[in-house]
Amino acid sequence: MTNIYVARHGQDIDNSNGILNGHRNEPLTDLGQQQARDVGKKMLQEGFRLLQQSELAHPSSNHATTTLSAIYSSPLQRAYETAQIFSNILSGEKKPSIEVQVLDALIERDFGIMTGMPTSSILEKCGRDHVFSTETIHYFIDPVGAETFDDLIIRAKKLLSYIEQEISDIGDNTDSGPKSILLVTHGDFGKMLYAAYYNIDWKEVLKQFHFGNSEVLLLAKDSPPENAHVFETSQYNS
Repeated sequence: MTNIYVARHGQDIDNSNGILNGHRNEPLTDLGQQQARDVGKKMLQEGFRLLQQSELAHPSSNHATTTLSAIYSSPLQRAYETAQIFSNILSGEKKPSIEVQVLDALIERDFGIMTGMPTSSILEKCGRDHVFSTETIHYFIDPVGAETFDDLIIRAKKLLSYIEQEISDIGDNTDSGPKSILLVTHGDFGKMLYAAYYNIDWKEVLKQFHFGNSEVLLLAKDSPPENAHVFETSQYNS
């Protein structure tokens, strides 16, 4: 069994400027870097640590609350930068001996023709009948060229199956408990990973929470969906 921690990247330039980013590849802002550092430090304080390469063959006596066997990132730099910051902090004073690995399946939703548009233009560009609105944000449903939320659920289920079949054995020599990994991804896809894991309708998930910058969720068989938030933020940019 694998416990899956899911983090969203810190604020990037598009977030700061109110731009719908999707597959755009902008770096973190100074605030985004600080958000990632703050959450990484909170994780360290709560007993998270990154497995060292030597421990794969020789188990450690370090009894951290949560030992991460691996960190995986979206290929987009805002996520990869965030993952690197987490890796550096969770390795303590040591140089990280397990590199952040890129998983293409963690990339953000393709926003289609809405890519690069102002967030304020969603209702105007898409029309109210093609927008799902919550108290804090408008989600476009099916603009030309975009992945739908149903598409994201399918991608999320494929990724979860891959994790179960290919990744769950990582770190088996370290302890007898469940393995833990960290996925650093994006707002829309992170929410759909949660929806797919717990088999919740995507509209219900969009109403439940936003998944702010550097927020962390736990997906685990022995943890109910209402307890998924490990570190929660109150930001509402896209």
